[in-house]
Amino acid sequence: MILPITLYGQPVLRKQGRPVGADMPGLQQLIDNMFETMYHASGVGLAAPQIGQDLLLFVVDAAAMAESTEDTEEQTFLKTYRRVVINPELVHESGKPWGFQEGCLSIPGIRETVHRQPDIEVRYLDQNFQPQHEQLTGLAARVFQHEYDHIRGVLFTDHLSPLRKQLLRPKLSRMAKHGAEPGYPVVLP
Repeated sequence: MILPITLYGQPVLRKQGRPVGADMPGLQQLIDNMFETMYHASGVGLAAPQIGQDLLLFVVDAAAMAESTEDTEEQTFLKTYRRVVINPELVHESGKPWGFQEGCLSIPGIRETVHRQPDIEVRYLDQNFQPQHEQLTGLAARVFQHEYDHIRGVLFTDHLSPLRKQLLRPKLSRMAKHGAEPGYPVVLP
């Protein structure tokens, strides 16, 4: 089932997520719905707060980003980088921050260059609640960091310079008051 996506300005997008337990009723259905919603909206990641749930849960499928790099090894990895991430921990970030244009299903129509570190070490539980430990780099690391931010109440616009934030403020204010029509179901203010 396609779920409506929560737009900028809704309080749930600023909440710290709650841990997810293996006994959570309807968890598998929620995960399936999140993937369906993400694909319908042409996203590469979707965090629980973006569908109104303050949970430490997100899904990613970075296959669509494979063409964004010329590195054939990275392309191959991105084509198979599909994950369910539960109760994650970002253990370590390293490398020289690099800029890349990011967008967000909860902030449609806005794309900005965000600088993030290229290498990360993460731990999380998969959908079977099996512990996972990964070293991610490049675009896979970026997708993970973006979604990880969501479950901590952080948006990609929070990483922008004060000047860029100032320039975006009117657009974001309009979205928070009046919503947007991005071509997929959304929760309007």
